[in-house]
Amino acid sequence: MDFKDQIKQLGDRVIKLRDQVNTEEATKNAFIMPFIRELGYDVFNPLEVTPELVADIGMKQGEKIDYAIMKNGLPIILIECKHHAAPLNVNNASQLFRYFHTTKAKFSILTNGIEYRFYTDLVETNKMDEKPFFVFNITDIRDNQIEELKKFHKAYYDFDNIVNTASELKYTNELRALLTAEFGNPSADFVKHFARQVYPGKVTEKILEQFTNLIKKSIQQNISDLITERLKTALTKEDEVTKEQDAIEAAANQQKADESKVVTTAEELEGFMIVKTMLRQKISAQRITYRDAQSYFAILLDDNNRKPICRLYLDGTKKYLVTFDESKKELKNEISILDDIFKYEAVLISTIDHYDKTKEII
Repeated sequence: MDFKDQIKQLGDRVIKLRDQVNTEEATKNAFIMPFIRELGYDVFNPLEVTPELVADIGMKQGEKIDYAIMKNGLPIILIECKHHAAPLNVNNASQLFRYFHTTKAKFSILTNGIEYRFYTDLVETNKMDEKPFFVFNITDIRDNQIEELKKFHKAYYDFDNIVNTASELKYTNELRALLTAEFGNPSADFVKHFARQVYPGKVTEKILEQFTNLIKKSIQQNISDLITERLKTALTKEDEVTKEQDAIEAAANQQKADESKVVTTAEELEGFMIVKTMLRQKISAQRITYRDAQSYFAILLDDNNRKPICRLYLDGTKKYLVTFDESKKELKNEISILDDIFKYEAVLISTIDHYDKTKEII
């Protein structure tokens, strides 16, 4: 099971158990410790995960952080836990703010086992930012969020890599939140920005009200068009895949039908044994194989269709042995009886020599 499946499974577990988890301690055991484990850390090894790490702060001695993920004896990620029903905000993150500048950790997590908020010090060095740079809900986590979370996995943890993307992630999330708010309820400044680009006159209160409604409709229509276009694209791709699968299935069924009509005769097998007898003095007999078709009987080198040794046409009133020159051009030779195949021993040996020499050159 890969990391994505493990996180999705943990999300399902949280949904299933949260009604039975009634305390903060139970939240830690049922939700948060399994989460730390999925990040690749041994929650029962204090060298990797230290519970209740002591972080003395000025006059406050013996202050403890719920968990600290350790590396080389130093904390790299601090985790403050709350009960899963408790909301997460700046007020209940106060302990993290205090702990952050007293340890070497550059990342901290505030969580209730359902929502996870990741912090660092993008604004001011060694001082934890007031706003998280990464937030997700474990019960409704998106694939792109799982990819970001994977960077904190023990096997992939790279401080520089995370820091380089943290700033972009933080501001991208904040911009998305602003756009979502504006799309739902456009502010006056937002409306004026667009109204001034299409309306030639002064933007009065009446015009502002008119354009507020117009912008709402425009946004809704644009989003609807984008969704429709994506659905069309998805359906087109799905239709193409279905057609391709149908074609493959039809080809397979046709091949089965053709194979069911093929009957290998005793005469064809006798012809195969004659060819095999002649060529086994030159190569291993195991390299000489056959494949029967409706119209002819093919004898191959190494069971490879691109290395035909000869073909036998024995079902008609006249019998033929087809041999091949170096350019694989077919040479049709009429035979009266199967023993006539022996006449072409030199030709058949030359054919397999050509294939083996070509292989050596390649």
